[in-house]
Amino acid sequence: MLTQLLAVQLNEEDLSLVRKITGRIQVLAAGNSNEALHLLEQHASIDMVMIDIERSYLQSLQLLHTLVYRSQQEPLRIVVLGEPHLLQQKKRVFDLDIVTILSKPLQEAQLREILEKAVVKQDADSKQQNLQEQAHLFNAIFYQAPIGISISHRVDLGVDPGKEQFDVNPMYEKITGRTMEEVLRIGWTTITHPDDLPGELEYFKRLKQGELENYSLEKRFIRPDGSVVWVEMSVAPLQASDSRLFAHICLIQDITKRKEAERLLAESERSKSALLSHLPGMAYRCRYDAHWTMLYVSAGCETLTGYTPEQLINNRDISYNDVIVLSYRQKIYSEWKWAIHENKPFELEYEILTAQGTRKWVWEMGQAAFTDDGDIEALEGIILDITDRKLMEQNLAYRDAHDLWTGLYNRRYLEQLLRQDIKARKRAKRALISINLGALNAKSIAYGYQYSQDIMKKVAEGLGILCNELAVLSITHEYRFVFYLRSYDERQNLLLLCKKIESTLEYIVSLEKIPYGLGVLEIDESNQENIDQLLRNILIASQRSVVLYDGEAEVCFFDESMETEIQREATLSALLSRIVSGKNPDCLFLQYQPIIDMRTGGICGFEALARLKCADMQVIPPLHFIPIAEKTKLIIPLGDIIIRQAFQFLKQLEEHHVMDCTVSINISAIQLIKEGFAEHLIRLMHSMDVNPACVCLELTESIFASNFQEINRVLKTLQHKGVKISVDDFGSGYSSLSRERELYVNELKIDKSFIDKLMYLSDDQAITGDIISMAHKLGHSVVAEGIEHQRQLDYLKRNNCDKAQGFFFSKPMNASDALALVAGKRTYRLFEHLLK
Repeated sequence: MLTQLLAVQLNEEDLSLVRKITGRIQVLAAGNSNEALHLLEQHASIDMVMIDIERSYLQSLQLLHTLVYRSQQEPLRIVVLGEPHLLQQKKRVFDLDIVTILSKPLQEAQLREILEKAVVKQDADSKQQNLQEQAHLFNAIFYQAPIGISISHRVDLGVDPGKEQFDVNPMYEKITGRTMEEVLRIGWTTITHPDDLPGELEYFKRLKQGELENYSLEKRFIRPDGSVVWVEMSVAPLQASDSRLFAHICLIQDITKRKEAERLLAESERSKSALLSHLPGMAYRCRYDAHWTMLYVSAGCETLTGYTPEQLINNRDISYNDVIVLSYRQKIYSEWKWAIHENKPFELEYEILTAQGTRKWVWEMGQAAFTDDGDIEALEGIILDITDRKLMEQNLAYRDAHDLWTGLYNRRYLEQLLRQDIKARKRAKRALISINLGALNAKSIAYGYQYSQDIMKKVAEGLGILCNELAVLSITHEYRFVFYLRSYDERQNLLLLCKKIESTLEYIVSLEKIPYGLGVLEIDESNQENIDQLLRNILIASQRSVVLYDGEAEVCFFDESMETEIQREATLSALLSRIVSGKNPDCLFLQYQPIIDMRTGGICGFEALARLKCADMQVIPPLHFIPIAEKTKLIIPLGDIIIRQAFQFLKQLEEHHVMDCTVSINISAIQLIKEGFAEHLIRLMHSMDVNPACVCLELTESIFASNFQEINRVLKTLQHKGVKISVDDFGSGYSSLSRERELYVNELKIDKSFIDKLMYLSDDQAITGDIISMAHKLGHSVVAEGIEHQRQLDYLKRNNCDKAQGFFFSKPMNASDALALVAGKRTYRLFEHLLK
């Protein structure tokens, strides 16, 4: 329909006629070509231009050419007014469909007909254009749509769904993975998942029968590679020109990812449900208030607290805050407040009180949930039962700090307590008191481990009565107790506690005749930093108490002299280590003291005595360094060196033609019970070509108090090879008297203490002669050592002692002097004059 008409160069009469005929159409008038072009630029809705070419012919033709060119870009109808003979030259232009020619003068009927034809033509063109635009729009939607589209047509109601004809867009092909030709060939029923087909066919049937206006469903298509794609499908009928045919439109959208997400979510929900149902506790959601008002709790709540979820939710019967043990409530609130402020997870272990009245340890972990405005919406988390774990931790902590047999604190705990007090820099006087029951070790060997443990338990129970906050009792070493006094006033307080300890022990260890020692060490700033040294020093003080006072209960305070002794022991230990490693071999040497045959006065043997020479050339006797060697287990390699030197002396005696002289070597219990000692000694004698009959091993009497059977077995092996066995310090103990006849020994060496008593006891009072008589009756020879006076020698001779040794005859001498003493002389008569 025409909307605007531009009249160019029309006279007033013609312009009035045009306006009369066009009616409501807006008519614009232009006096010349330039004005006309200007109006065309301003009014894009001009549909028709009417030009009177008789006025300004050339300009009109130029305008006409411009309009014809423009009409190729935009729809435009052109009407030309003028005499035909004026238009012959431009006939090609006027033959165009867009140009209509009217002769002048204008006739109303003719003008009306032209306008009506133009309107009809324009309407037809407009409809065609609309159809084309709609077609373009449909194609754009159909082929570029982000969803799959199929349109069916020419489908008879009696034809199966797989036989219809339809068009599909590229997205439909992409989603299904099949081309339109393939879908047309095999049908949509073939590519539908078998599990989804029956339901969809029922829907489709009802749609065709008009029972449904449309339907939507989720279904699966099977792609050529066998994979499955989930789609959301919507189907609606289309109006077909033939009522016997059925047409429909189908829209599909790929929802495979969504379905997978739903599957994973469902799986997650199932997993969470299973997890929550098996939690050793409960999951919760609660308000952030003073009662921790529960909005949700899982089923595990009842097992954990004894209350059902319904009883806790909204504080129906009890709030969760009331379930928490009172002493933890403020701590929980403070920790939650901090966690919320720092936007961090909450985590805490605490105790709850169950409905049954029992206490449980729980571990809670949670976090605050916030609204979009930043307000706290709720608290969410889990609460797990950790009672078993806490009991295990407490048990481990107890085991870590206690001796399991006695229940007392152990050394580790005492060290921690000492460090704690050192760190606190307490100015109070502190001290350690050690009770040394080391003698129980020998008792345990004789009477069994259970015996010694029972004694230790009784002692622990008795001493435990003396404990308080300032007096802590611990077991620091085997058979050693230590009191730690964290504060006291004067030394008299220490002595008073020691008296109480003695009174307690009197009814336990004294009855069992178990010697013990009491050592005291006062702690000050000069010694407190080295805890290992503190415990070592107090152990030394208690051991020194036993040594100094022969097992009687006397208190021994650790002092500077002991510190000096410790340093001396350390120096000797280092020297022994160097000797064993071969760095200072000359520092260890042997001296030899003659053993005299009481019948002839001649030398029948030598005792090899080990000596240690320090850097300052001071000679140290074995009494000082052998115990250190035994303590550090250096006695085994050290003893081997001593044995080799003694054997070398034996060979030198042979070289000087002294063939019937024995060399006595002192052997430690540690050496003797070492696996393979006898075999090693026999091999060594063989390799050095030493006569076993000239070798005598001296053992202290106390060695038989422990492991008697094993020691006697070793002695038997050596004795059968010809080695002589001598029991040194005989009579100083009692352990071997009951088994004297069983021992594989050759001689007894009377302890020096009995020889010393001969200086002031009469023959009737002295028992030394009885010892000699008893030994002879048992088939052993007797050696008396430590003889320094004629009176002692005369007594021994009257009582038929076999051999004698001591300063009265000779002090220990170096190997060269000993060899010079016997070389070329009648050694069997050397000391005869002393016996007359």
